[in-house]
Amino acid sequence: MKAVKLGTRGSKLALWQAHEVKNRLTKAGLQVEIVIIDTKGDKILDKSLSKIGSKGLFTEELEEQLLSGKIDIVQHSAKDLQAQLPIGLELIAFTEREKPNDVLISFDKSVSLKSKKTILIGTSSTRRVAMLKHYFPNIITTDMRGNLQTRFRKLEEGHADAMILAYAGVQRMGYEENIVEMLDLETFTPAVGQGSIAIECASSLAEDLKKTIRNACNHTETEACLIAERTFLKKLQGGCSIPVFALATLNSANQIVINGGIISLNGKEMLKKSITGTDPEMIGNELADYILTHGGDKILVEIKQNI
Repeated sequence: MKAVKLGTRGSKLALWQAHEVKNRLTKAGLQVEIVIIDTKGDKILDKSLSKIGSKGLFTEELEEQLLSGKIDIVQHSAKDLQAQLPIGLELIAFTEREKPNDVLISFDKSVSLKSKKTILIGTSSTRRVAMLKHYFPNIITTDMRGNLQTRFRKLEEGHADAMILAYAGVQRMGYEENIVEMLDLETFTPAVGQGSIAIECASSLAEDLKKTIRNACNHTETEACLIAERTFLKKLQGGCSIPVFALATLNSANQIVINGGIISLNGKEMLKKSITGTDPEMIGNELADYILTHGGDKILVEIKQNI
C-alpha cells in the first residue's frame, strides 16, 4: 500500500498535531508518512504578522506542495487557515475542538489582567492586542513571535510579564501549569477555528481516500460550527492581520449559535452580535451582513489603511 504523505509545519505543536492525525489514519488502515515543510510565517520572525501580510503565512508553502502532488494531505491549526482557499484545494475534515479559550500565561502567579498595576503582555495577534486595549487600557503589549517553546523562552528571559496564547496549544504541549487565567469566551471571543485541527487536500485526491480520511478525522458538530465561523470570516475577508473574532457552538436544541464581530486596531470600536440557526453558511453570512451594515465596513477600511 502506498503511504499517504501528510504535510505539516515543523514546530513541536505542529508535529504533535500531525502525529495525532497519523494515529487516526493508521487506525483506519492507512500507512502515513509525515513530511515537514517550512512556511513564511515560520521563517520570518523579526516582523509582526500584520507587517508580513495577512494571507497564507502558515499555509502557502504547504498548499503549493498539495497542488503539485508532492504530498496528499496537510494538517493545519484551523485558526491559521485563510478564509478563501486556493482553487483546486478543499477541506475534508475538522477534528473535535479543544477548549477554544485564550489563556494568560506567566511564571508569576500574581499576574492578572484585572490588576491595577501596568503589566507587559507578549502577543503577535492583532485581535488580542485590540481586545486588551478595549477591556484593559492600562496594559502594554509587545510583539512576541515564534513557536511555543521560543515564546516561553522569551518570557523566561523577561521580554514580557505574561503572554496570551490559545489554550489548545498550551494543553497539547503540556504547559498548563503556567496558566494564570482562563479568559472568558464572551469577552475574549477567539479567532475563527481556534482549537480544531483541519485536514486539507487537493480536490483531485481519490474520493475513496478522502472518505477514509474524513471518517477517521472529522467531528460533525465541530465541522458545522467551523463552517459557520469560516463563512463569516470569508465575507469579511479576514486574515491574520484583521482583528475579527467568532465562536460557534451548538445549543441544547442542536441549533448553531454564533457569536462574532470585529474590533478596531485601537480597541475603541467593537461590533459584535449573536445569531442562532440551523444552516451554518446562512448564519455565518447573516452575521457578516449585520457587522458590515452596522459600521464594520468602515472599521475594515480603517484597519486595512493602517496595517
